[in-house]
Amino acid sequence: MTIFERKVERVPCTVEVSHRFESLHAHVRFDNGAVVHPGDEVQVLGQPVLAAWGEVISEKREAIITRATPLGRFWTRLTGDLEVMELCEFSFSEEMTV
Repeated sequence: MTIFERKVERVPCTVEVSHRFESLHAHVRFDNGAVVHPGDEVQVLGQPVLAAWGEVISEKREAIITRATPLGRFWTRLTGDLEVMELCEFSFSEEMTV
């Protein structure tokens, strides 16, 4: 394996989707304790998990983790803070909205 080659892992995971008033979320937990680092990519296999209103669904799945190269991980850490700021949009106006 070279420093430019990306490592691919297949790991068991649990997907939990909640569609309730108290909590609207989707979480993936790796059942083998795998950890995702900056620059890594995760793809959960299978059909989308769709929870109806008021439901919480938990399913066992398999995920593919594609590990970043050392250069890719460094670049992600270097530029990550700048990309987060792109998500923030600030607007100031004197008009009040009702």
